[in-house]
Amino acid sequence: MATRKNQTVCRLNESARALDKALRHAGVSSADKESFLNWAISSLWSTFKDERMNQRIMIENEVRQLGLRFPNGTVKKEYSYSFQLPVNKIDVIGLSGIDELGLTLEMGKPGEFFLIGKPQKSGDFTLKLRYTTVEGEPESELNIPIAFNPSPRDLWRNIPTDKDIQYYKEDSDTAYLKVEAGADGTPRKDVVAASQRGRSHAQEGKARDDHFSLFHCEASDWYIIAVADGAGSAKYSRKGSEVACKTVVNHCKDLLVDNPDFEEAIRSFNAAPTDTGKRSILTNMVHEIVLKGAKKAHDRINEVANGEEGLKPKDFATTLMFAICKKYDFGWFIASFWVGDGAMCLFDEKNKTAKLLGTPDEGEFSGQTRFLTMPEIFRTADVYNRLRMAIVPDFTALFLMSDGISDPMFETDKNLNDYAKWEEFYNNLKNGFPDDEIGGVDLSDDNEAAKDQLLGWLDFWSPGNHDDRTIAILY
Repeated sequence: MATRKNQTVCRLNESARALDKALRHAGVSSADKESFLNWAISSLWSTFKDERMNQRIMIENEVRQLGLRFPNGTVKKEYSYSFQLPVNKIDVIGLSGIDELGLTLEMGKPGEFFLIGKPQKSGDFTLKLRYTTVEGEPESELNIPIAFNPSPRDLWRNIPTDKDIQYYKEDSDTAYLKVEAGADGTPRKDVVAASQRGRSHAQEGKARDDHFSLFHCEASDWYIIAVADGAGSAKYSRKGSEVACKTVVNHCKDLLVDNPDFEEAIRSFNAAPTDTGKRSILTNMVHEIVLKGAKKAHDRINEVANGEEGLKPKDFATTLMFAICKKYDFGWFIASFWVGDGAMCLFDEKNKTAKLLGTPDEGEFSGQTRFLTMPEIFRTADVYNRLRMAIVPDFTALFLMSDGISDPMFETDKNLNDYAKWEEFYNNLKNGFPDDEIGGVDLSDDNEAAKDQLLGWLDFWSPGNHDDRTIAILY
């Protein structure tokens, strides 16, 4: 240690002697030596600082000339933008202002940067790129403007429906029917349903027009499921949809709770499906239960309308779809009725099938449909085409939905007959829409939370599709 110290002292002494020699050779006297050294050091330091500052300015200009601009984004929608910086000349410290916006700055390969995240605020903002250039120089900044547009869904108002209006209806509704396992422990299908007022109605504080009704009889094991979509142009369609659903469920319930003749007709038909006599007997019974249920709903709406001065049945216009279902040892018997738009489908993921239980109605003009309240619905034999009857081994789910769901999910009637589209729909239902922060629905046995999950799922975003949304699922 002492030897190294002595060596250092020797080198310093040698340097001092060399400096004295150089000063004498230059003619600097001993009296001027200190003044000259002070002047030289000060002058060189000033020149050094100027050169360093000039170097910093040159690098700042180079960064500015990159013309760095961040494109606009949308609130609550994934944002990602990559850009390059000359990291061989600058040391990036960060990008100020991004945390409060919900963004982060990440680095890739040398010189590559990514601004990513899901913006949480709308408006015009200025981000500051902070970096260093030359060692010892102050931190440099570059202001970069960025703007985020509001999320389209945030532009919609949600005005509660006035509870004092005639035929008031809650803005949303849910239901869950838990059906206990059979005597042998085999799980039985449950039913979940949800209905949500559409954004177009919420924007103006108007009531929800859709409705649903569910029923399961423990004694007979019959399921009855109904969904109706009140016409937006009809003043009291919200009441029409309610009357339609409740009427058909009550009618079918009265005829299904204890009906051994109907049960025997179903079993006989299954045993001999080509027997026209047995088919005819069963068909007539289905007409008595299902078709008469629809007709009774039609008549009941007329009664409600006639009981209000100045109103007509068309003021209560509504679509209607409903199904009666029961599982036997040989499979499921399903009978249904459908008038209007929307969709009713038996979906079987195992066998890759999707069977529509009817045909959506199309009106004379785009966006129109047919309604249960139209007098001609029950005046011709065409009404029988609205009935469906089937026996299937099993299925994944029976879906009944208003067009507030079927339109954005399927877009065309052709797609309604495409199994791949139904599979896509089913996956969206289970998994949700991550880009829209909409969660999925857990369609597992004994999950009452499914009704709230389903209501939340109905809030999915689809540009131009803001009608009421209602769905019932037997699964």
